[in-house]
Amino acid sequence: MVVSVVPIPVVWHRSWEMSVMDVAIEVRGQRSGDELRSLCEWLVADERLRGRVRLDIAPPVPGTLGSALETLSVAVGPGGVATALASVLITWIRRRTGSVSLKVSKPDGSTYELNAAPVRGLTATEVRELAGELAQRLAPEPEGTQADGS
Repeated sequence: MVVSVVPIPVVWHRSWEMSVMDVAIEVRGQRSGDELRSLCEWLVADERLRGRVRLDIAPPVPGTLGSALETLSVAVGPGGVATALASVLITWIRRRTGSVSLKVSKPDGSTYELNAAPVRGLTATEVRELAGELAQRLAPEPEGTQADGS
């Protein structure tokens, strides 16, 4: 399957020269395409993420019109990018109505899911804890180390 990329305006960061990985984000639920576009707008509105976000679009299935949005990709590197991404994801999903979920996947195959209903009910302290946990999981491994810490 060929995936085309719709670029979002890019702002180059010096940190791109360091350890950077693409994190894939899927939105699940009703109107997932609209919700994915909404999330993209939220992500690029954060100056720490601007230039790091792109929409990955799959080609249309034969016999259908248009293409299907598949995922968002975010280039995560050093300098607080993982914290910014975690904060935006949690803030965005807390404002969703209905049953919406996010699946965040790292290149190593590890995934993390956020569901709107449980996240909406969190206290401020629980939101901070969740943001810290998610940021830690999204942060790239320092160059020269492996996931097991060696």
